[in-house]
Amino acid sequence: MKKLIAIAIFVFAGFAVQAQETAKIEFKSEVIDYGEIQKGSDGVRVFEFTNTGNVPLVITDVTSSCGCTIPEKPKDPIAPGESGEIKVKYDTNRVGPIRKTVTVYSNADVPAKSIKIKGTVLE
Repeated sequence: MKKLIAIAIFVFAGFAVQAQETAKIEFKSEVIDYGEIQKGSDGVRVFEFTNTGNVPLVITDVTSSCGCTIPEKPKDPIAPGESGEIKVKYDTNRVGPIRKTVTVYSNADVPAKSIKIKGTVLE
């Protein structure tokens, strides 16, 4: 009986030690600062990222904290070691400070990742 228990422990320990296969998303920068921009100027910015995991990264959804910010996710999976981008368009016809959060949902080891935009739109 002791041998059976010992074997079971080694088997379960072996499964726990195996490297898990996961996708990992690593952003070049998690904050984009628009700085001071003029009303009506180009509001498109790009978050660049790399899949540092060992399985394809699938971004299932990208949402923003406000309707004034429109994110665009990649359509295809990102292979391990490959890079991708998430485009974010802010409505620069809204004068004042920019402080918005964009949430990226994926199959990565952290399934919901927040990235941010900031800045000021001048009159």
